[in-house]
Amino acid sequence: MPPIGKKAVMGAHVHVRVHQGMGVSAAGELVEHYHCRCGATWTKSYRTEDGDAEERRDPRA
Repeated sequence: MPPIGKKAVMGAHVHVRVHQGMGVSAAGELVEHYHCRCGATWTKSYRTEDGDAEERRDPRA
């Protein structure tokens, strides 16, 4: 990456995160997978609450 105040070089690579898919881990976390055309990959996971969906209620209801 060029220093601050310098112009970026044309053709410098910028990562573009393309959504690759979603899944559930063995621990029950929701996992999203992303990749870039250069081969870089990212994984983002979200913890889920324990219990059945029916047990979770919207507080506004």
